[in-house]
This record gives sequence, C-alpha cells and structure tokens, in this order.
Amino acid sequence: MKQIKIILSPEAEEVYQYLNKEAPQSKTEQMILNATNKKIDLIKANPHYGNPIEKKKIPEIYKEKYGITNLFRVELPHFWRMLYTLTEGESEIEIVAFILDITDHKKYNKKFGYREN
Repeated sequence: MKQIKIILSPEAEEVYQYLNKEAPQSKTEQMILNATNKKIDLIKANPHYGNPIEKKKIPEIYKEKYGITNLFRVELPHFWRMLYTLTEGESEIEIVAFILDITDHKKYNKKFGYREN
C-alpha cells in the first residue's frame, strides 16, 4: 500500500496557522481546525476521500500556479472548504495529497466563479 504524504500550499499553511492561533479563543475556528485535522487523517487513510471536481471546473489559478490535473473538495463546518490535489510522490510507494486551500464559502465561490445570490 502506498504511503500518503500531506503537504500544505503556502496559502493553506497560512490559513492553518491562523486557525491554530485563533482556536483557543474562538469556538468557530476551533471547530474548523478540528474538522480540518480529522479530514486530513481521512485523506491519509483514503486519498480519494474528497468529492472530485470536474476537470473543466478546476479554477485556472490552480492550474497555472501548481499545474494540477485533478482536484478534490472536502466540506468543513460553517461552509468552509478544503481543496487538494493528488500527485505522485518522490518514490513509487508514495502519493502526495497537496492541500491547495482551506477557505470560507465566499472565497470558494469567488475562485470557482459562482455568483452570490
């Protein structure tokens, strides 16, 4: 069985650090952080855990910045989302789950070009 390695993009790392910093004072951030950690564990157990995004719906910013060809979405509390892609690792026995974004619903909708009602 291939080992799953989790890597956070600089953007996801920044949000993750923010959640860690705010969690002791904010139940909302604590809930999102706990859910993020649980979802990361689920991805480690099953890299295809998230909902796959159609290739034609993958935002150009991710394609241009990271050259991704697949994207998965994981829902978090308070309508937050975690987005990740899967790539081959440095060895044949490794898969890398590269977490691109941990974002709120408004920013998620903007990246995907969804309009607000």
